[in-house]
Amino acid sequence: MADAESYVRAQVTKVRGVVQGVGFRPFVFRIASKRGVAGWVLNDSSGVSIHAEGTAAALATFTKELRDLAPTAARIDSIDTEATTPAGFHDFRIAGSVDSEVTSAGISPDLPVCDDCIAELFDKADRRADYPYINCTACGPRYSIMHGLPYDRRNTTMALWEMCASCASDYGDPFNRRFHAQPVACPECGPQYRLHDGSSPQLVGTAAIHAAADLLNDGKIVAVKGIGGYHLACDASRSDTVAALRNRKFRKERPFALMLRDLESVRRTVELSPACEALLTSSARPIVLARALITLAGVAPGMSELGVMLPYTPLHLLLFAHGAPERLVMTSANRSSEPIAYRDDDAIQQLAGIADAFLVGERPIARRVDDSVVKIGTAGPMLLRRSRG
Repeated sequence: MADAESYVRAQVTKVRGVVQGVGFRPFVFRIASKRGVAGWVLNDSSGVSIHAEGTAAALATFTKELRDLAPTAARIDSIDTEATTPAGFHDFRIAGSVDSEVTSAGISPDLPVCDDCIAELFDKADRRADYPYINCTACGPRYSIMHGLPYDRRNTTMALWEMCASCASDYGDPFNRRFHAQPVACPECGPQYRLHDGSSPQLVGTAAIHAAADLLNDGKIVAVKGIGGYHLACDASRSDTVAALRNRKFRKERPFALMLRDLESVRRTVELSPACEALLTSSARPIVLARALITLAGVAPGMSELGVMLPYTPLHLLLFAHGAPERLVMTSANRSSEPIAYRDDDAIQQLAGIADAFLVGERPIARRVDDSVVKIGTAGPMLLRRSRG
């Protein structure tokens, strides 16, 4: 008689929390394959559902690793498991998502570009080199591109672009970090950036980004489409440009936020405590208030602190790599008291007379998301504005 421990058992597991858009299904696929577990995983309206078949020991290890080894961007609120009848699966697969009129699944925030994608971004031999929409399951847009749940490409603003053969291969490869990365794209099949500066023909791609960096160096104000809306960017060291931005934006006194090229630039600009550095480099990438070490005329009138943030999208990194000033005013693109502009046509209309040029990304934004603002207080971080991240 076969040992009872070798009998195949089956279980259905419901995982709730922020488990869509964080690489959770690929993660489940990998640990199931590693542990010899068969079945399927899918997104549904309340999170992730898993049908798993294997020995008692395999299922116990699999269930433990679901919680212990989950992707860092995931937030598991509950894991509920119950026994079911084995269906005789011989392998494990990612099944099609299940739609429902009622949804309760958590939505992942947009994630800053990861180190692996940054390495590819600046590797001239990589096919995604210099591509401002590079992403993988560990990084990139989530909340800002979603039309609805489940989190599948068809429910995002990336549904407008069909993957090329190479991207489809990455998407379907269980051992590729772009396995089921919904926004995956490349220069051959994905969206691009265009520079609207009144010239014809418009510059596209790397040429557009390089020209925008040149404009910033020349003291121009550029409206830059980000992950959740437009920013108005200019050289923070040029008091005349900062003053012009204030006048055009009708923002007389409130401080402007700064985006600094890297941590070394931050250290030359503000007092950087370990707590501030941890916030600046966290997955939320907020604006952090810190005591100023230098004076930037017109940026934060009458204040001893500056609000600083680090680049968090591939486009930001590319602008600096193409020579943009190391300290950029990066403020919400709107007139005072108005919401941040995020639709292209609206931005071009609303910001006419403020921006000298527009760096417009072709990927639509589903919903506006501004930058969060945080300050370190005596009791720890204080959230002054809660938004992206």
